[in-house]
Amino acid sequence: MNWCHPSSLRFLEAGLGNRGCQSAVAGSVIHIDIMDGHFVPNLTMGPPVVKSLRKVTSLPLDCHLMIENPDDFIEEFAAAGADWIAVHYEACRHLHRTLELIAQHRMQPAVVINPATGRFLIEILPMVHHVLVMSVNPGFGGQKFIRFSLDKIRRLVELRAELDLNFRIEVDGGVAHETIALVVEAGADLLVAGSAVFDSGHPEKEARALLKMAQEAEQGRRGQNFHSRRAAAI
Repeated sequence: MNWCHPSSLRFLEAGLGNRGCQSAVAGSVIHIDIMDGHFVPNLTMGPPVVKSLRKVTSLPLDCHLMIENPDDFIEEFAAAGADWIAVHYEACRHLHRTLELIAQHRMQPAVVINPATGRFLIEILPMVHHVLVMSVNPGFGGQKFIRFSLDKIRRLVELRAELDLNFRIEVDGGVAHETIALVVEAGADLLVAGSAVFDSGHPEKEARALLKMAQEAEQGRRGQNFHSRRAAAI
């Protein structure tokens, strides 16, 4: 499992550069926040930054497109070296077509749902590598975790089992020392952490501490599942 994904939004704000790519990453993926100033009230990086990161790391680049008209940019992100592309349900007029386009460019497609979005898009779940659950409203780092996101994670776990699928569940927003165990216990597979990793000035230390907490929570979750299955069999 891939646990702690450093967010490139905070990564670049911290001025870590190449050193950050190589040393601050306790997880196995780099999460890149792409914002256009229209879909969300912030403006960040685009394909040139992805291309620059690709030159200094072999880790998978997980690009979260918080932009309008994402179809217009899929080819550029593929050429820049993106590995995973996540698009917002709320931004896509033809989501099925967009996910197909991502796959055609040999990247892993994913769908993102905002806190206010309650629909689980059962029809497209077989198409995606992962579902990204936003546990804050997208656009800015350092926001407070929205607790009803845990119910969404649990429901996605149920749907994955019911439909016999293997998509992953990623969570982004407010993932920190006080929330990470709750998120993992709810069923998340992939975690994005920004402020909790970089704000202290010791990103490698913080990332490894979060990773350790996530692993301990996962072990506890597996133990609970084992005992539940055993009780059911009896």
